[in-house]
Amino acid sequence: MKLAKPENHGFDAARLARIDPYLKTRYLDSGKLPHVQLLIARNGEIVHFSSQGAAREGGAPVDETTIFRIASMTKPVTSLAFMMLLEEGLVGLDTPVHHVLPELKNLGVFKAGGGGVPYQTTPLAEPMRMIDLLRHTSGFTYSFQNRTNVDAAYRAGKIEDWHGNLDLDGFIAALGEIPLEFSPGTEWNYSVSTDVLGAVVERVSGMKLGAFFEQRIFAPLGMHDTGFTVPADKTDRLADCWAMVQGKGRVMYDRGAESAWSREPRLVSGGGGLVSTALDYHRLCTFFLNKGELGGTRLVSRKTVDLMTVNHLPGGSDLHAMSQSLFSETTNAGAGFGLGFAITMDPVKAMIPGSPGEYYWGGMFSTSFFIDPVEQLSMVFMTQLSPSMLYPIRRELKTLIYSALAD
Repeated sequence: MKLAKPENHGFDAARLARIDPYLKTRYLDSGKLPHVQLLIARNGEIVHFSSQGAAREGGAPVDETTIFRIASMTKPVTSLAFMMLLEEGLVGLDTPVHHVLPELKNLGVFKAGGGGVPYQTTPLAEPMRMIDLLRHTSGFTYSFQNRTNVDAAYRAGKIEDWHGNLDLDGFIAALGEIPLEFSPGTEWNYSVSTDVLGAVVERVSGMKLGAFFEQRIFAPLGMHDTGFTVPADKTDRLADCWAMVQGKGRVMYDRGAESAWSREPRLVSGGGGLVSTALDYHRLCTFFLNKGELGGTRLVSRKTVDLMTVNHLPGGSDLHAMSQSLFSETTNAGAGFGLGFAITMDPVKAMIPGSPGEYYWGGMFSTSFFIDPVEQLSMVFMTQLSPSMLYPIRRELKTLIYSALAD
């Protein structure tokens, strides 16, 4: 890996050097995180790369070869796959979802019922369209939301179990039997929408999602350590993954040496199933910064990237206003949602340094990335601890990184 001099890319090297000690003192020495890895790049050149902590319990340190579970950082990849098919004229943002997934044709909006009582529903005001899947305005939910009878039905049916009884087609069929939380386009709710989008990619392309990703995205972009499973010859590189459990503290969630990611999932998750490395994901970030091209390989046009990375929430709204569940916090004011990413519309409302038009997301194991096309700046942060919203590290990292810009 080649590192560029920070000062050659507009950074104050001394200020940039403050970040690693901060992470060590605040998150490693305190025991809050098991390990950290940080990659910062400008103009596509890596200006900072650091790793701290052991990849596995009592094992070797994290390094540039370490593989991490990136969870919802999978979503931009699935969104990109869909947009590649859109460019081929095979599907549109306004295509009703049931035209491709007929199992979802008769969905209604929850009114009453559940828990063994037949559902009462009301008709959709408008059909669910592909854009609703990309921007999470579909009316679907996640089982971990723990708010309604709808997410309770997801839990009861175990429909998000990657190693359960359902494959992707069975997953879609199961969703077709459960009402929506709301009529598509009227609210924002973080959900299985991108998993459904993965099924759309499979049906439209005629390829399994993993094969599409590998042949159409990962191989062309040189992302050789990214996929839905970790091959046997790479399992020693997969980090341990931890979870914070109330009353128990930090407990092992998925041991690298015995990982669920070492075997093929029955339900392939376009919303959260990938593993990757910081260097691989940096290539994806650089691809987007380059408006759809990397190393002479173009997957989508610059106009498609432009379309993906602007706010698509109805009426120009933001997450704070449209979300009734996760991400409805005041700190998400000024943040919209595009086609696979959150979008910073107003740094003043977001109360954090940044640029209008910056786009970003993260995963449940506290990984995160952001891409700032104004400053030609990107970051990939890796660790393995759930839940992701336990600590404000993403906001802290952004603040520290922007504070090191000197040009």
